[in-house]
Amino acid sequence: MGTTRRLAIVLCFGLFVSSLGALWVQRAGEAQAEPDDPTLAAVEPVTTTTAATTTTSTTTAAPPPVTAAPATARPVNVPKDPYVVEPLVELGTIEIPRIGLTHRIFEGISLRTIDQGPSHWPGTAMPGQVGNAVFAGHRVTHSHPFRNIDQLVVDDEVIFTVNGARSTYVVSGSEVVTPKALGIVNQSPTPTATLFACHPPGSAKFRYVVHLSLRA
Repeated sequence: MGTTRRLAIVLCFGLFVSSLGALWVQRAGEAQAEPDDPTLAAVEPVTTTTAATTTTSTTTAAPPPVTAAPATARPVNVPKDPYVVEPLVELGTIEIPRIGLTHRIFEGISLRTIDQGPSHWPGTAMPGQVGNAVFAGHRVTHSHPFRNIDQLVVDDEVIFTVNGARSTYVVSGSEVVTPKALGIVNQSPTPTATLFACHPPGSAKFRYVVHLSLRA
């Protein structure tokens, strides 16, 4: 990839590492109030207002039963080295009909893994579980699977297949946030999922986030 794009991706991940790392170090110690970050309070998320699009599913089989995430599930700590070596574990596939995407998905937090395709944040819920299944992907490098996630609108489908189980989610909203917006990895009491990538394409200034809900 070009030097400028590579620096942008590393910078984006570095900002994410430093902000999330600080949060998890704090939560690992004794309980205390969350810091009041005025830069977060000042951010106005940009939520898509595009009208809902009607889609027709060709799947006639009943959806798989929703399972509960482990009670101790929590996002893992971010490594200091964004390119830390980790086992390459393939989970299954992601399909996003709206943007013509079908891609393998992986388990991992390292850029070495994300370079292979959309990667599941370890410690967050798995697709089909109660909780928030978080996936990161590239927009301008390697296979750039999330290049057009900003084209998704409410009710568009995102389909995960993991261990042979197919889980269909629908877009519930989207937003543009700063790298300090740590809530995108928070777990939820219902089955949800989150896709995110740097924004705008080629820049590390913001992140584009797509929120999903499991289709009943």
